[in-house]
Amino acid sequence: MPGTCVIGLQWGDEAKGKLVDILTEDHDIVVRYAGGANAGHTVVSAGQTWKLSIIPSGILRPAVDCVIAGGVVLDPAKVIDEMDGLEARGVAMRGRLRISDRAHVVFPWHLAEDRLLDGSLSGGGTIGTTGRGIGPCYRDKVGRSLAIRLGDLYRPACRARVEHVATFKNRLFTAWPAGAPEPLDPAAIHATYSAYAERLRPYVTDTTAFLLDAVEQGRRVLFEGAQGALLDIDHGTFPYVTSSNSSGVGVASGSGVPGRWVDRVIGVLKAYSTRVGGGPMPTEQDNATGVHIRERGREYGTVTKRPRRCGWFDAVAARYSARLSGVDELAVMLLDVLGGLDEIRICSAYEIDGQRTGRFPSQIEDLERAVPVYETLPGWRQELDAVRSEGDLPINARRYVDRISELIGRPVTVVSIGPDRAQTILRDPETSGRPWQPQQPVNA
Repeated sequence: MPGTCVIGLQWGDEAKGKLVDILTEDHDIVVRYAGGANAGHTVVSAGQTWKLSIIPSGILRPAVDCVIAGGVVLDPAKVIDEMDGLEARGVAMRGRLRISDRAHVVFPWHLAEDRLLDGSLSGGGTIGTTGRGIGPCYRDKVGRSLAIRLGDLYRPACRARVEHVATFKNRLFTAWPAGAPEPLDPAAIHATYSAYAERLRPYVTDTTAFLLDAVEQGRRVLFEGAQGALLDIDHGTFPYVTSSNSSGVGVASGSGVPGRWVDRVIGVLKAYSTRVGGGPMPTEQDNATGVHIRERGREYGTVTKRPRRCGWFDAVAARYSARLSGVDELAVMLLDVLGGLDEIRICSAYEIDGQRTGRFPSQIEDLERAVPVYETLPGWRQELDAVRSEGDLPINARRYVDRISELIGRPVTVVSIGPDRAQTILRDPETSGRPWQPQQPVNA
């Protein structure tokens, strides 16, 4: 089987981009299959930092083809800006980047709807979206009647289609009680998006056919997840989630490649927990510990620059998302951030209404009442920047990684101790923690 998938197992921002960049050496194609310009991946190599949002991280490897698949919602302005930035730094696009003609397009009305709707949860809560129009675009996609795909921009009926949708959206906005945007100009929008379409024309193709041909030919494909499994629209902490299947269950639907072609799934975890936006986070540390993690880990959004909420590692949540995504092995990232702490805590169970459980709740109200049950492990004072082998890690750091492996029931095969490619330790899956086995629910 030629397929490998990298899935974030928390609430996103797990440093998946670095791992994808490393794994790309052993693959021919890298695929981004879900999400949109709300995602951010950072790769550091040879002292250079690359920040990517829509274009797959594999674009930094000259011999690798990259695909933006049909499950992505595409803001043409954002992807063109990203392409221009990469080309200005010497990264070639032509002949290497392919964009699905099935990808749904983010329009100005989606951005307006995002601003209007984010604070409209019952009870006055806010989801905390990035404001990039991702959710409204997916809403129109599943609603179908107001959706426009990238391939539609090249068809004669596109002008009438834009006119129809813009007219409908203008009527919707005029009925809004407060804060309605300026009326949409269909002619101006069509002209702008026609120009975008011409710029993207050399890259637009049927990526589903391209990928199916590739796997049948034995080409090695790496599927790059966006956001994290706990933000999955169906299986995450709903309604505080993204608008796509960001867990492993979304790979086939987003890319068009059946799951039978994927034989390796790597779950990516930070050595601690972070979250952006609303929603419960049982292990959040709104205190000096949280500040320590945020500042050492530079925990600010790649796309939004928003400070992330930080806390201890949540093994209950990670065990659930690893099972959900069919994970074979784990990559623990940003282990160096925890240096300087005398003690480190891991949440190994929850107490909900006085009952201890190792099961992650399906309902948000239950998760909001969850009280973490912690294990306390000794920390380490040594800085890890120069560590290049597992044997050079402080013994307490190794024990911490091994405990994560034990609690999740998967071997840890990658440990990251800094942002650069070289600051990565690869471990033998036969000797790096527990071998893969189905994890039984922990209830006490």
